[in-house]
Amino acid sequence: MKPALRRELVDYTTQYHNVSLRRACRIVGISDSVYRYQPDKRRDEPVIAALLEAVERYPAYGFSMLFKMLKRQGYHWNHKRIHRIYCELKLNKRRRGKKRLPARNPEPLCVPSSMNQCWPMDFMSDSLMCGRRFRTFNIVDDFNREALAIEIDLNLPAQRIIRVLERVVAWRGYPNKLRMDNGPEFISTALAEWAEQHQIQLEFIKPGTPTQNSYVERFNRTYRDEILNMYVFRSLNEVRELSENWIREYNNERPHSSLNDLTPWEYLAKSEQLENSNPECP
Repeated sequence: MKPALRRELVDYTTQYHNVSLRRACRIVGISDSVYRYQPDKRRDEPVIAALLEAVERYPAYGFSMLFKMLKRQGYHWNHKRIHRIYCELKLNKRRRGKKRLPARNPEPLCVPSSMNQCWPMDFMSDSLMCGRRFRTFNIVDDFNREALAIEIDLNLPAQRIIRVLERVVAWRGYPNKLRMDNGPEFISTALAEWAEQHQIQLEFIKPGTPTQNSYVERFNRTYRDEILNMYVFRSLNEVRELSENWIREYNNERPHSSLNDLTPWEYLAKSEQLENSNPECP
């Protein structure tokens, strides 16, 4: 039984049974000092200020992500204290109901040992305020979950996909493999010729099995929760500007639990540092 409920029982006992406060505390099983204790709310003011600032900066984050961001900013408050204040401020995000799926045993994707081994790609769609639909073309690196590009337009044919890939290759280098579904843009002759010209393997997942491309699917969910579902867009330029800023935040600020709470860029820098310190390791 929590102390708050015991205090209520003490008040009830003293009020309706004409019992002294000391005896009521003894009956309920609470000490006099605990009954008279009044928490100092001023101690929570720095936590409240930091938490509200983090929520304003990252409105789509839940408690676990906000707690990690506060730790990265140098705050060392206990997670129980932050969670108590988080609940008192009613910042809890509404949980979406889970779909009941049949029992499956999906094969886990192997994590590459270095960057540019495999880039998963996928399309998403949404609509502007006027109702006009637009598409996004997303590219991720399996190694450090880094968002390499998000191309946004009303139509994204195969030639446009190749231009986006060439733009990423200019600063990132060529990948060994591209993983994608069986969309018409991906199975086009133009993309196959481009991949063959640069000795890039094209890996197509089985139809109806998005779990075979789970890294980019997980990225898509985060992008939809934090950008596409968070804002109402008036123009494509507004979508592009918000997405560009979000990519920088995703790669440089957002910790990933699968990367030991490091950001994609921190994880990449750490892996390069380890590789340079052990040049003889394969």
